[in-house]
Amino acid sequence: MIYLRKGQERGQESFGWLNSQHSFSFGYYYDPQHMGFSVLRVINDNTVQPGAGFDTHGHRDMEIISYVLEGAIEHKDSMGEHFVLPAGEVQRMSAGTGVTHSEFNHSNSEALRFLQIWIQPKIKGIKPSYEQRAIAQKDKLTALVTPTGEGDSLSINQDASLYRLQLGANESIEFNTDDRPGYLHVIEGQLEVNGLSLGAGDAVGIFQENVTVSATQATLALWFDLPNQGL
Repeated sequence: MIYLRKGQERGQESFGWLNSQHSFSFGYYYDPQHMGFSVLRVINDNTVQPGAGFDTHGHRDMEIISYVLEGAIEHKDSMGEHFVLPAGEVQRMSAGTGVTHSEFNHSNSEALRFLQIWIQPKIKGIKPSYEQRAIAQKDKLTALVTPTGEGDSLSINQDASLYRLQLGANESIEFNTDDRPGYLHVIEGQLEVNGLSLGAGDAVGIFQENVTVSATQATLALWFDLPNQGL
């Protein structure tokens, strides 16, 4: 099974200070055909204008990951955390029993672009927590978030892992999803996945398929290893 999500078909929201592309139903955008994949519930590609951002708001029982592509996020929350998250760093916030936070573009002159990712938790009602880290690429596939925080990765309250995939032109990698589904989201570059051509913003959800991912040009992508749930 391959679920194809073309970037140009994603939900669009624009508020002047924010332009957001939604891979799955979110906010004012609703499409019953695109509600998530396994426990992956949200991938929003957000561009925030200088000095603007998300005022203080609340979350509970959700694992929230931010991956900054350009610029830097200034993060404040009710746990007392106040950090700046620059491009290339990864943040994980477990909302658990409830947390409020704000996210602003740290710059007054440059735009901020980041991916916000929501993953449904394995256990509800946990104590809220926060982590952020710069994680160097070690191979084609590098773990950013894992259930136990193995290596340099951040931990998550779910049987799910997030990896950063970097391939040079004509490089490839294979994935076996016989037992566990995977979701591949392209950030930049060009890939072929079992004959499907994918560019920036495109994605595929894969289950019970062996796939070869081949880069036709240098590519940066995210690979989600997910539990067999809801498929």
